[in-house]
Amino acid sequence: MAAFSSEAQCGSEAMSPLLYYALPTLGCYVILSIFFLRWPRLLHTPRPPAFLIRLAAHRGGSGERLENTMEAMENSMAQRADLLELDCHLTRDGVVMVSHDENLFRQSGLNKDMSSLDFEELPLYKEELEVYFSPGHFAHGSDRYMVRLEDVFRRYPKMPMSVEIKENNEELIHKVANLVRCFDRSEITVWASEKNSVMRKCKAANPEMPVAFTIMRTFWMLLLYYLGLLPFVPIPEKFFFCFLPTIINRTYFPFSCGWLNQLSAVVTKWVIMRKSLIQHLEQRGVQVLFWCLNEESDFEVAFNLGASGVMTDYPMALRHYLDNVDQQL
Repeated sequence: MAAFSSEAQCGSEAMSPLLYYALPTLGCYVILSIFFLRWPRLLHTPRPPAFLIRLAAHRGGSGERLENTMEAMENSMAQRADLLELDCHLTRDGVVMVSHDENLFRQSGLNKDMSSLDFEELPLYKEELEVYFSPGHFAHGSDRYMVRLEDVFRRYPKMPMSVEIKENNEELIHKVANLVRCFDRSEITVWASEKNSVMRKCKAANPEMPVAFTIMRTFWMLLLYYLGLLPFVPIPEKFFFCFLPTIINRTYFPFSCGWLNQLSAVVTKWVIMRKSLIQHLEQRGVQVLFWCLNEESDFEVAFNLGASGVMTDYPMALRHYLDNVDQQL
């Protein structure tokens, strides 16, 4: 018994110095992390953005006119949109087209990939298209022509745009980069992609263009935030395009299984919807936009969280909301 007591005392004495140094160190780390999370500009001086976004038109404004058509973009411009969100693919003859899908069946009824057709062979859009983030609602328009990215740049030379590259296609990436340079719009055109591998090639093709977070970089950023390390790490991205978790099970169904959608809604809401995180990113020069929101209640949630802007299929509805808010201020 005496020997056991002696060993326990020795163990206690060995632990005391560890606790003596570790606990204050941990406490200081927590305090510093919280302090710089709230006041990051004491460590980082963000460069003023080339443009600010409150109203971003998803697929050019795909709820009020047919997606990615000039008519949709004209409508968004009339609503004083701050950004046009576009996706790009290549035709067989190497033309950069504005299109969300590579396969044209949903958009046109023709079950062929865009890469298997020349520009002159591309079909018209259907007369109506379901709005993906507003199931059961359909967009119509008199303009049914698919458009080239070059034509969009020529029509709106000063309009900020986000160009998402969905496929790992180096020819597409370099052609987009060259078009951006040709029209002298590197500062107002955003590289967007879900994949790190694609984003690396985008940045190499035109490093002057601002970039948005990829999925993997988003996970990494969230991990750093919860570990308390985010205030001490550089953030090269200028935009965080994030879906609003509360739209899962209403307008967004990322999984085919119902219970997975419910689980993802709960988990992502808990993880992402943190005012301290959004405010920190904003102070670091990262504009936070929630997508794809088509109802006023969702606009309210996003802006109450501190988001700088909202991406919507209905620019007219968002403009009406923003004007009402501005009048109340």
